[in-house]
Amino acid sequence: MQAAAARARRLLASPAASGIQGALSAPYRGCAAGAELVVLPRLDNGFPSSPHQARSFSSNLPRTLLLRTVTSHWQSKKPVRYHMSRAHLATESSDIDHPKESAEELYQKMLKSVEAQTMPPNAWLWSMISSCTSEEDIKLLFQILQKLRVFRLSNLRINANFNDHLCMKVSEACARVGVPDYGLKVLWNHNVYGITPTIGSAHYLLQHAKEHSYFKLMERIMQVLRRNSLPLQPGTADIVFSICYNADRWDLLSKYAARFVQAGVKLRRTAFDIWMEFAAKVGDSQSIWEINSLRGKSVKHYTLTTGFACAKGSLLEHKPENAAATIKLLYKHLPDQKKLFVRDELQKLVAEWPIEVIKRQKKDDRKAMEEALITDIPKMISSMAKSGLDISVDLDKLTRQPEAA
Repeated sequence: MQAAAARARRLLASPAASGIQGALSAPYRGCAAGAELVVLPRLDNGFPSSPHQARSFSSNLPRTLLLRTVTSHWQSKKPVRYHMSRAHLATESSDIDHPKESAEELYQKMLKSVEAQTMPPNAWLWSMISSCTSEEDIKLLFQILQKLRVFRLSNLRINANFNDHLCMKVSEACARVGVPDYGLKVLWNHNVYGITPTIGSAHYLLQHAKEHSYFKLMERIMQVLRRNSLPLQPGTADIVFSICYNADRWDLLSKYAARFVQAGVKLRRTAFDIWMEFAAKVGDSQSIWEINSLRGKSVKHYTLTTGFACAKGSLLEHKPENAAATIKLLYKHLPDQKKLFVRDELQKLVAEWPIEVIKRQKKDDRKAMEEALITDIPKMISSMAKSGLDISVDLDKLTRQPEAA
């Protein structure tokens, strides 16, 4: 044991172990076991790195002696603080602070790579897509996509298109920059860009059309979807119905609704809400019942919108008692938090809906509809009260409109 201790003292005093003192006095905080982890690498750096010599060192230096030496030195020093390397922490922030390359710069890099018969890294293409900020950038993007498509076919013998996610990001970039004409190119099955059309890509363009009230663009998108046999989805109907409603185009909504139904798309509650509310708005009671029948096959419960649309359908057919029964049944099955909004919807039915529906009728029919609604709506309110659903509304809002005369 004494011989081992002597060897240890000689080793610790040797130049190879000179890093121990620096390691122990360095700004690290931890326990004695943590100090050992700091010391051992410094000792390893001071000796040859071969496995044989490492085993020789560990066998000649008892672990308990080393721990005892380190612990006593650690305890004799004042508490120290732990500081991570500034360079290590700055790695990520330096990447963020690094100026982002423009789409044109990335285009030139990829072009040089292709001309050198080398496939550029995928990261460059992804970066270019996210860097597009103008129509000129989108033009360059489609140019490089075409060149990459040719390079993949001729040099790499890759016949497959780019993955679907990349294709959707291209469509998203076109919508973001505001060049939907380029975005339409990604919806064609046969294109020179290596892009596989998806309905998800179409949704980006449809959302752009909705945000800017471009119902003409929506029509073009829907036409391209039909020509390329892209499957319609419930989300597609939500966006299309919203665009038609906001554009006040009942004819378009009816046209595309029939197409979705024919394609077997399972419409969501949001789509039925828009569809039935619009039918009530234009005063088409027959459409209300047809849509409601379709709704009952896929959506179990009524919403405030669909329930009141049915009540309006009954009023359009001069059946105020049926309208009252519909609202009472709706109120009964609504969640408690939704029941609070029944009064607001009822007030809208009294004050706003008659004006809206009357002005959409033919001039010769407006007078008769106005007279009927002025008579039937109070009857509906009275019938609701008699059945136990007494909701106060301001019937003074239900007045004759000069423009309806």
